[in-house]
Amino acid sequence: MQILVTGAGGFLAGAIARRLRDRGDTVVSLSRQRYPALDALGIRQVSGDLADPAAVLAAAQGCDAVIHVAAKAGAWGSYAEYYQPNVLGTRNVLEACKRLGISKLVYTSTPSVAHGGGDLEGVDESVPYPTHFHAHYPATKADAEQRVLAANSPTLATVALRPHLIWGPGDNNLMPRLIQRAKSGRLAIVGTPKLIDTTYVDNAAEAHVMALDALRPGSACAGKPYFISNGEPLKMDDILNKLLACANLPPIKKRVPLPVAWVAGALMEAVWTVLRLQSEPPMTRFIASQFATAHWYRIDAAKRDFGWTPRVSIADGLTRLKAALAATP
Repeated sequence: MQILVTGAGGFLAGAIARRLRDRGDTVVSLSRQRYPALDALGIRQVSGDLADPAAVLAAAQGCDAVIHVAAKAGAWGSYAEYYQPNVLGTRNVLEACKRLGISKLVYTSTPSVAHGGGDLEGVDESVPYPTHFHAHYPATKADAEQRVLAANSPTLATVALRPHLIWGPGDNNLMPRLIQRAKSGRLAIVGTPKLIDTTYVDNAAEAHVMALDALRPGSACAGKPYFISNGEPLKMDDILNKLLACANLPPIKKRVPLPVAWVAGALMEAVWTVLRLQSEPPMTRFIASQFATAHWYRIDAAKRDFGWTPRVSIADGLTRLKAALAATP
């Protein structure tokens, strides 16, 4: 197949693109910049913005399927900054699929679309969308996910995957931020640590490829969302300290009660808004709730409907991550 992978220069999308290329598929990437690593892999790159329908259409020409991974993530910024890539960009992907007769669309969502601020313990995909979100990222991703699932039809089969807290070698988001905050002394455990899920990157990438292979109009996974994780929930401080140990950093000692973090987050949001600061606040209400609440999920549906199961354990993933960080200059 020829497959468009949006944002293939990124962490997860790059892992998906490499897996597809290694098995013989032709991969096209749509990104705002060019990546020499993708050139070296023989992946055709189309430079453009998701919010530009012409760029999306050009990238999707000749493709049999789309894996739409690219999005703006984060806990801070204006609504427009998230709406343009996450909602408008997804609308453009859907329109390109329809105009070009592409019959498969795998959408990378997030478990945050189901998280309204309370504990989510062992829930499945029947959990409803919250009525209110504490950040624009989950709000726009929930909007986009619902559009993707609603677009499922006899001519375009769609599926949404919700991988949780992806980590591993090559991570350019979670680990760098974690290491930077730890070194600056700005990392703290909020509230009483609760169980959370995480996902090793190769497991997340394989889930996308297996969902793509199983997806077709009328298939078991068509029109549905799926939680994706390692299926090994650990307490927040436990997994964070294990990740920090891979970078030879000491465990987190600082603790902050949830009410303190929540008020601090609300105050910082107000200050950053009034002063129009471009940086991300050290704490927001969304970050506080993510740190202090349980969020782990059942992954039975993905196993049942498209045969996926996480093959790399957290222990093996940590070994690989430690080796990769040690080899990094």
